[in-house]
Amino acid sequence: MLCPKCNCSMVLKNDRKLSDGITWYCGKRTNNSSVCYASKTIRVSSWFSKSKLTIAEIFVLTYDVLKKIGTSKIIKEYGFGSNTMASWSQCIRETILEYIEMNSQMIGGPGKTVEIDESKFGKRKYHRGHHVEGQWVFGGVERDSGDSFFVAVHDRTAQTLISVIQEWIRPGTTTISDCWKAYRSLDTLGFDHLTVNHSISFVDEITGAHTNTIEGTWRHIKTQLPQYNRNGDFALYLAEYMFSKQCAVKELDMNTKF
Repeated sequence: MLCPKCNCSMVLKNDRKLSDGITWYCGKRTNNSSVCYASKTIRVSSWFSKSKLTIAEIFVLTYDVLKKIGTSKIIKEYGFGSNTMASWSQCIRETILEYIEMNSQMIGGPGKTVEIDESKFGKRKYHRGHHVEGQWVFGGVERDSGDSFFVAVHDRTAQTLISVIQEWIRPGTTTISDCWKAYRSLDTLGFDHLTVNHSISFVDEITGAHTNTIEGTWRHIKTQLPQYNRNGDFALYLAEYMFSKQCAVKELDMNTKF
């Protein structure tokens, strides 16, 4: 850490007057023998700079949220206010969404098989004078590795789904889907495309193609995400699931990765 005043290296120093108990300190002597005395919080440019909670409290809260400990239990255990809980839970999910958007990689490739499918989250309902539709999500799961992606989409048109496929799946991949018309052009776009007609069977008798992996994944995701709502949080919860899935596939602890 460099001193903002003299640009010299700072050192950590105990300070009981601060809630963190430690601070960055510069004791460099200048040319006229005076001491710089500049100090800087240890939270600067870190996750902890966003709150007045102690670092220990932030560790506990973040750990429990990522472990999906119930909000009411966390509040009861540590005495956090409901507004604090809501604010930090939102902040954690926004950070995860930013990470997913910046660090996710394409899946598949030659010799790899990716099952693709779309699923609707939530049901059509009447809300405050108008109909509210559920949210379509398009996803893919790579066999063997378990690598995956899930993207909220406005519709299931070929233009929308093909665009997502080209963004997330490497050319040369064997893709398996149902017979939805939006996928018909995949064979012409550098993918080896197999289909299974679910109105006849869940496994194609000739090719052995099936989408059982991603179908099972949809069921799991829907038990993890809260009921679909219109407040813009759906993408946050979906990113949180993707983050937990990535950690599970790579056998990483979510808190350590976070």
